[in-house]
Amino acid sequence: MPGFFFPHSNMTELDGKEDCKFAEGKIHKKKQKTFGADVKSYLKSMVPHIESGIKISNSRNVMLSAEEVIQWSQSLEKLLASQSGQGVFREFLKSEFSEENIEFWLACEDYKKTKSDHLHDKAERIYEEFVQSDAIKQINIDYQMREATAKRAQEATHTSFDEAQKTVYILMERDSYPRFLKSKTYLNLLNQLQNNSSK
Repeated sequence: MPGFFFPHSNMTELDGKEDCKFAEGKIHKKKQKTFGADVKSYLKSMVPHIESGIKISNSRNVMLSAEEVIQWSQSLEKLLASQSGQGVFREFLKSEFSEENIEFWLACEDYKKTKSDHLHDKAERIYEEFVQSDAIKQINIDYQMREATAKRAQEATHTSFDEAQKTVYILMERDSYPRFLKSKTYLNLLNQLQNNSSK
């Protein structure tokens, strides 16, 4: 399933005297209000394409069915095993401003498949993007794990990020995943597919 694309609302330039944090808060609220509508219109436009099968990057026809979407509710593992599931869950996490969790998890999955001679460079990139204390997409791990992960990343083996990845997985499983299953994002998609399959 292709990624979701939402129009960015035009942001007005901030007055130099205006408090940036206050302004950011207003922008976040606006994003949250429009997110549900954007997902709804996206799903409405995608469902016919999903039913007929859509081309994805690996050149196979993929059909998203109500059965597959129901399986996502069985476990986070089943949700993340589905490429479509990853996409929908990622958009939900974006609405909660916590997409760094799935991005880190996916980066770790990719890292495990990396050839040994590229491990060091990739480990450095993952560490700088997600782990270090001033990382742009900093994941929520404690100080001890951050330090331990930093040491493992310097040694750069295929298991360097395993502990941190497991921690982030558990965080998503206990926190974001139950909310996702109750969210309009998930329930609307499931209802659309069930309605279409019953026609």
